[in-house]
Amino acid sequence: MAFQLPDLPYAYDALAPYMSAETLEFHHDKHHQAYVTNGSKLLEGSGLENDSLEEIVKKSFGTNVGLFNNAGQHYNHIHFWKWMTPNGGKSTMPGELEKKIEADLGGYDKAKADFLAAGAGQFGSGWAWIALKDGKLEIMKTPNGENPLVHGATPLLGVDVWEHSYYIDYRNARPKYLEAWFDNLVNWEYVAELHSAA
Repeated sequence: MAFQLPDLPYAYDALAPYMSAETLEFHHDKHHQAYVTNGSKLLEGSGLENDSLEEIVKKSFGTNVGLFNNAGQHYNHIHFWKWMTPNGGKSTMPGELEKKIEADLGGYDKAKADFLAAGAGQFGSGWAWIALKDGKLEIMKTPNGENPLVHGATPLLGVDVWEHSYYIDYRNARPKYLEAWFDNLVNWEYVAELHSAA
């Protein structure tokens, strides 16, 4: 089973001005495509060819670094495109999810502050997350292509803090990117879908 690059769920310019068409073209067509191409090659002969992507990520963690890096990033990006939507942000959050965030993370404002701090504080490349672990929401950060799956948690929302995700639009101002992303692009309906499924 080779990895497949999914189409973006919106036009390249749909997330402007918070994420430019140029960023999406490079990020989706070049970076994500490279994870798909390299991951597919590394999957051959790994013994994991018939596993789901989630299982490949979990089983290759700590045992097959090259495959893990590419499979992890492929998994992360499949969701990253869906975690964004034009006209996203707090107004798109379903009430049930809002209650869960209130109960587990101290409310929207605190969750936002903690999530942004995780993203800004991730040294080098990586991701910040809202994940479900043992029935409770948690904010996490991981290096490189790592994600909550390998820590016994289910990712519900993740933001890419690799420089290719923001450098064209924000240069080195990662906190500015994170704030614009959280306030304007998050697709909370998709987060709620993942939460219900988990």
